[in-house]
Amino acid sequence: MRQVYIYRKFERFWHWSQAALILFLALTGFEIHGSFALLGFEKAVSFHRIASYLLLALIAFSIFWHFTTGEWKQYIPTISKLKEQIQYYTAGIFKNAPHPTIKSVRKKLNPLQAITYLGFKVLMAPVMILTGLLYLYYKTFDVNDIIIVSDIPLEWIAWLHTFGAWLLLAFVIVHVYMTTTGHTITSNIKAMLTGWELLEEEDKTSEKKEGEEQKKELQ
Repeated sequence: MRQVYIYRKFERFWHWSQAALILFLALTGFEIHGSFALLGFEKAVSFHRIASYLLLALIAFSIFWHFTTGEWKQYIPTISKLKEQIQYYTAGIFKNAPHPTIKSVRKKLNPLQAITYLGFKVLMAPVMILTGLLYLYYKTFDVNDIIIVSDIPLEWIAWLHTFGAWLLLAFVIVHVYMTTTGHTITSNIKAMLTGWELLEEEDKTSEKKEGEEQKKELQ
């Protein structure tokens, strides 16, 4: 085992800022939906709009950062050891079985995480952004014919946005749970706070073999 600086400053800032904004959007969004009363409807709407703009700005910066640093490669899906990873989370982890993959700076996500986070970035987040913008500017789009929305009932957009919010909350809950599956219950959270994490030594032979398997999948 060795201490490795695995998460850079912007990566940690982006992660925690995104989490805070998502939770705040959920809080204000469900108040707008009428689930409870805390801030008041008008304030909830105003804060929800501001937080959504901040999240859009953060997403834009994070996309730029991912592509300029090459970190986007972390999300390339692979089926190598995917079955083993699923078996580990569903059974092996409760029997203290060894982790099927080794975390490193070049491979921070296991196969299941890579597929899940990629789905979040290319499916869940875009749907939430699109439905949110349609809901926010529905009348503006309709009156000015910027895009055709007259055939899409506002209730459908609201329903889809709310459904996406529940999925997003489920994702956050599972994500928080998964942070407890490290070497200790808090090791993953500490790593995302400090950038440093205790990692296993990489087996060069198995790493080379896995790299060859991934290349075959991409061909």
